[in-house]
Amino acid sequence: MNGHLFPAIVRDHLQKVLSGQEGLSPSQLEANDSSLATPGATFVTLTKRGQLRGCIGSLQAYRPLSVDILQNALAAALRDSRFSPVTAGELADIAIEVSLLSKPEPFPYENADDLLQRLKPGVHGVILNFQGNRATFLPQVWQQLRDPVTFLSHLCRKAGAMGDCWQRGAKIEVYTVQEFHEGGHG
Repeated sequence: MNGHLFPAIVRDHLQKVLSGQEGLSPSQLEANDSSLATPGATFVTLTKRGQLRGCIGSLQAYRPLSVDILQNALAAALRDSRFSPVTAGELADIAIEVSLLSKPEPFPYENADDLLQRLKPGVHGVILNFQGNRATFLPQVWQQLRDPVTFLSHLCRKAGAMGDCWQRGAKIEVYTVQEFHEGGHG
């Protein structure tokens, strides 16, 4: 599998779909690279002039990687509720990043101090579950929220909970990612 091609696949797919054409087909991608038929979990992140423009993904590998990439590309461009849909005209100004996620692992901890000491900023992506609410931050979010307390507080709020939920028994899972960036865009 050549993950460095993931951003180019996303760009090609979005260019076609946003201009009213049929997008790429998973079976075509799998014919060129059979590893894309194996299950995989990805996040597609779109940025425009350094600002987030869309980010949608899968936390579990439940469908072929080809399908996951193509579906998350469309979702990030067209269905991220925080943003208006990306237009064909702005695609040239958008940088594409694809993150391939490892399987999330439970991250039990004794108390808040234990969690803060064992969490690895910049390495761990974190899934937080608290009273039926769930949210995640990719490891890349550590670049903006370097302090673990701030990181976890923002993640609690993203999950719709109070900022201190991580100190009140939130269930934590962690994962890592392989990041694939485009060259020459951004």
